Amino acid sequence: MQVTSRKFKESAHEAMADEDLRAAMNRIRTAFTTARADAAAELPEFESLRDQAAEIKDHVLDNLDYYLEYFEQKVVAEGGHVHWCSTAEEARQAVLKICRDANARTVTKGKSMITEEIALNKFLASEGIEPIETDLGEYIIQLADEPPSHIIGPAVHKTREQVTDLFHEHHQQYGYQDREEDPEKLVGEARTVLRHKYVTADVGITGANFLIAETGSTVIVTNEGNGDLTQSLPKTHIVVASLEKIVPTLEDASTLMRVLARSATGQEMSVYTTFSTGPKRKDDIDGPENFHVVLLDGGRTEMLGTELQELLRCIRCGACMNHCPVYHAVGGHSYGWVYPGPIGAALNPQMVGIEEARHLPNASSFCGRCEEVCPVRIPLPKILRYWREKTFEQQIGPQPDRWAIEWWGFFAKRPWLYRQTTRLAARVLSMIAGDKGRIRSLPFAKGWTSVRDLPAPEGKTFMEQWKKHNREGR
Repeated sequence: MQVTSRKFKESAHEAMADEDLRAAMNRIRTAFTTARADAAAELPEFESLRDQAAEIKDHVLDNLDYYLEYFEQKVVAEGGHVHWCSTAEEARQAVLKICRDANARTVTKGKSMITEEIALNKFLASEGIEPIETDLGEYIIQLADEPPSHIIGPAVHKTREQVTDLFHEHHQQYGYQDREEDPEKLVGEARTVLRHKYVTADVGITGANFLIAETGSTVIVTNEGNGDLTQSLPKTHIVVASLEKIVPTLEDASTLMRVLARSATGQEMSVYTTFSTGPKRKDDIDGPENFHVVLLDGGRTEMLGTELQELLRCIRCGACMNHCPVYHAVGGHSYGWVYPGPIGAALNPQMVGIEEARHLPNASSFCGRCEEVCPVRIPLPKILRYWREKTFEQQIGPQPDRWAIEWWGFFAKRPWLYRQTTRLAARVLSMIAGDKGRIRSLPFAKGWTSVRDLPAPEGKTFMEQWKKHNREGR
């Protein structure tokens, strides 16, 4: 996937002016957030489960080599194969070799952020192998030739009218001549078109929500059942997953699943939870004849033992972006790489480089809602501050920005001077505003005053009020 994080500011401005995008994003503000709150309230032990989930992930990360090797032993014992890949290119080549060995011409795919990370679709197509997305959201954006804009709802940025246009354009070859607008009928169209592709696919590729060391199993959760068809109908099943998806036991996976769906969609459990352990056995009615797990590092082991390790707890629920006011305003594509929202702002600088993604850690108001709802308690604001500090230390970004921070630091380290300066600034701004009580234009604040007035300070400064509060013994 092409990286465009460097253009975040321009992309964000374009996104905020896109009326269709704003209409689509408004649904997230109520649908996902309300559902998550209701689901959490209905489970008395939800907060305790979050603590347990974080502990499980921390334990795994502290013993990652052990559990990964144990997982490989179990997969091999069940007749499967594990491919260790350090880079995206190694993972792509591993998948390609498996597909070549299977004489694959078409590949069905379940939803997978890791295959997005390694740009697998484009790569397979360049090698003469047709990838077919089977998740409805992924199918929609594949038709639109766009990347996902959300971790669990890849087409959440699309309005119903836009989906209607896409289906009308691409489904006429399958006999659908009328422009259909009814959502249920649109789903029926997609189901009919994809049904034949499931049956004729040579290879099925899925991601994995969890890898279970205890049994060598992989787990996927879906709401459409497409993952089951993708991994059970073709003769070869490939699981593409990153190292940190490993969990020690079935019980640990169960604990994580109890917070996953509730955090993601507000469900107690996803409609389909599927465990795969090796290829088809002698007495099995169906299933793949070949089972492969492609394990990607992709820079993750470099994060172990650093300030970024807590990011590897992430179980890709999307709750942080569902509750993020910045994501609501600019959508997922503005972030310029695979992972959008707060998790993308914290993870992408590591994955694509801080020089490329320097804007993303600044795309936050630090309201803390992301950390508040994260099922594994990732301290995202702390990590975003870490990246801001790194940007400043490495002198990345415009010199005026660094000067501004240096000047602020100068005053912040001298409380008496800070108080005098803020008091003077408040008085000056009040004088500029005059009787209107607002300022229409102000140097060094055009990012604000270009679209709204700046309210003039009223009354005393915070420090003055605090001093009075203490003096009066309140």
